[in-house]
Amino acid sequence: MNIESIQKKSGIVGRSDAIKQVLEMVAQVAPIDISVLITGDSGTGKEMVAKAIHQTSKRSHEPLVTVNCGAIPEGIIESELFGHKKGAYTDARDDRKGYFETANKGTIFLDEIGETPLETQVKLLRVLESGEFMPVGASKMKRTDVRVIAATNKDLADLVRKGLFRQDLFYRLKTVTILSPALSNRVEDISLLVERFALEFTRNNDMIYRGFMPEAIRSLKNHNWNGNVRELKNFVESILVLEKGERVTLEMVENQLGSSTSGTPNNPALPVVMSQPTESAERDLILRQLFLLRQDVEFLKQLASPESSMQSNLGSPIPSQTSGDITPSLHIDEESEYFIKNSSIGDMTVEDLEKEAIERTLKFFNNNRRASAKSLGMSERTLYRKIDQYGLERKIKNS
Repeated sequence: MNIESIQKKSGIVGRSDAIKQVLEMVAQVAPIDISVLITGDSGTGKEMVAKAIHQTSKRSHEPLVTVNCGAIPEGIIESELFGHKKGAYTDARDDRKGYFETANKGTIFLDEIGETPLETQVKLLRVLESGEFMPVGASKMKRTDVRVIAATNKDLADLVRKGLFRQDLFYRLKTVTILSPALSNRVEDISLLVERFALEFTRNNDMIYRGFMPEAIRSLKNHNWNGNVRELKNFVESILVLEKGERVTLEMVENQLGSSTSGTPNNPALPVVMSQPTESAERDLILRQLFLLRQDVEFLKQLASPESSMQSNLGSPIPSQTSGDITPSLHIDEESEYFIKNSSIGDMTVEDLEKEAIERTLKFFNNNRRASAKSLGMSERTLYRKIDQYGLERKIKNS
């Protein structure tokens, strides 16, 4: 079976070289009845790879039994895997089949195999080598015909060196090893994954889906997805619920991610806004807004004064409302071309400017935080954080 057919059948999404390598490995090992070890970070889709192997194998019409070894308490894991006889322990009121017996003729997927106790590993090795196992409390062996696929996000070789994993089981499992790639190694697949997750989620929940803006997708590609594909899927579903059918924009994405997108080089040039980390860009915008706010305040003061008139932005005089004559333009001192007075240089910091900009903008908009955040060019979440950082909450309440 070619990789396109495997991809369509399994639902694995991606066109990156990393995913193509995984699909090629699946195509090679699936028809051969050998054990497979799938490695990779948490959230990379190891279970999807296991399903692809099973669906493409000769056992595809038989059951695929998935077992999360890390989720089963140590005291009952052998009973879960191999079953037990009635009376084997206090709550064993009846005979019970284990996962290996249930998966007979099919495939068993042992996820987080590195979490299994050493005592259990001995019995797993026996099943792999001979197909034999003994239920808890039984006196006779049973047989099962099952293909074993295991997965781990741990370094099993390191666990072997530390005495936490049996060397013989490790070598038996790693007959064929497939690496499930991290999302950071398949960034070009993010747009395809987002589209798949969004379409599935909106269809299953009868929601409107208007898509993601291109700049929103670029932002997602710059984000550091530590939780890999699982984290991306949760993010897509979350933002679709919160934005309620709206087309997802860059601002929505950054608000949801907490303005934590990364990957853009820092540029120290100020106050010009260029491609730079969000925090620097926000400070830059705050500075600019502070300067513009200062201009607006001066304009309003002069406009309210009956004794004076002003020069418009185009340089044409504005007639005084109290006189038919045109009064002289305002006096402009030698520092008027600067937003910050020379006397202040050396005694102020960017934090001082940022604090003053936020405080005065909040006052200007009568403490309307949404309007203030929009005016300052930052997200509401960031504004709330800055208010707390600079201790402005008390001033806001008392104003």
